[in-house]
Amino acid sequence: MRHIQRVHVQRVRYVRHCRTALVAALASVLLTPVPAVAATAASPRIPAGATTRRVPADTADWADWYLRQGATAHHSSSADPTDTVTCQAPQAPDLATRLAQDIQAALSGRDGTVSVAVQDDSGLTCARAGERQYDSASVVKVLIMEGLLRRAEELGRRLSPWEETNVRPMIVSSDNDSAVRLWADLGRTYLTDFLTRVRTSATLLGPGRYWGLTRTTATDQLRLLDVLTNAQSFLRTRVYGLKLLSEVRADQRWGVPAGMPQGLTAHVKNGWLPRATHGWRVHSIGAFTGEGRGYRIVVLSHDNPTMAYGVRTIERIAQAVHRGLGQGRGLGTGQDLTPESAISEESDGSAPYEPLPGWDEPEPDATP
Repeated sequence: MRHIQRVHVQRVRYVRHCRTALVAALASVLLTPVPAVAATAASPRIPAGATTRRVPADTADWADWYLRQGATAHHSSSADPTDTVTCQAPQAPDLATRLAQDIQAALSGRDGTVSVAVQDDSGLTCARAGERQYDSASVVKVLIMEGLLRRAEELGRRLSPWEETNVRPMIVSSDNDSAVRLWADLGRTYLTDFLTRVRTSATLLGPGRYWGLTRTTATDQLRLLDVLTNAQSFLRTRVYGLKLLSEVRADQRWGVPAGMPQGLTAHVKNGWLPRATHGWRVHSIGAFTGEGRGYRIVVLSHDNPTMAYGVRTIERIAQAVHRGLGQGRGLGTGQDLTPESAISEESDGSAPYEPLPGWDEPEPDATP
């Protein structure tokens, strides 16, 4: 019996530390394409009739699940040595140190590639791989919304009924048809100029009609959130944009609101997209306001085996941030972790499943 136990321990250690086999195994074991998306999708996304295997969202269960599939696993933690979390807070250096440690601990043992950006109104900032680019998926809809609001301001008018009819569903229910119409109406030149005004450094608009393939970074997403939350923002109608983000429907409010203290309002937009390389892109960006304080959290990720896994990684990070910035104010939390059963594992339909020739093919650093 002791011999069997030793063999089991050795096998578990192997699962957790082997670094060589996941690239070959994930494509066939963890990530088969997911079901076709709703009719609101802008273009064909993934092979019809395919499904996604559900794997546990938490690492503690994932290794055992993976072994039961008969696969040789590895555990490549997202806490890569080159991806150190750094926090700075001139007025609260101890808080900055503690928060950096807590975010790093939340990432410990998690697979995937993850970038984090945090900023609060007191001047505290946190960053992890903030300049790494990701397919934006549906978080790009915040950029489209801000561009729409700014154009109306420049023209000296309110949003037209047609614009309002499209911007609300694009944000509140992540409607893709509305995004397609507004993307085309604004045009690439205007949106590029808007990005220049925001001073983004690494956001590149997706080609043609593929707004979901816009490449962006956590740092740039933080700048776009600042347009909506900064009282000195050039966007005079920013409150309207924040209101839309506060009304995102319940089943799309997972991610950075997890662990949010009571008394705050979450203004959130998420993206969830599986592709043939880099697995699931799972992103969550949000601004939190109320009780005389405000802060912003951005988490972008890919190489997730499933949507649920990526959601849980983001929510662990969000819990650490809310706990640190909450400083004990407010009892309980305004939002708990999202139950895995409530995560659909269905693409947001914002981009094609297969690599787009001439845009992201080949990807020399890609993992299945």
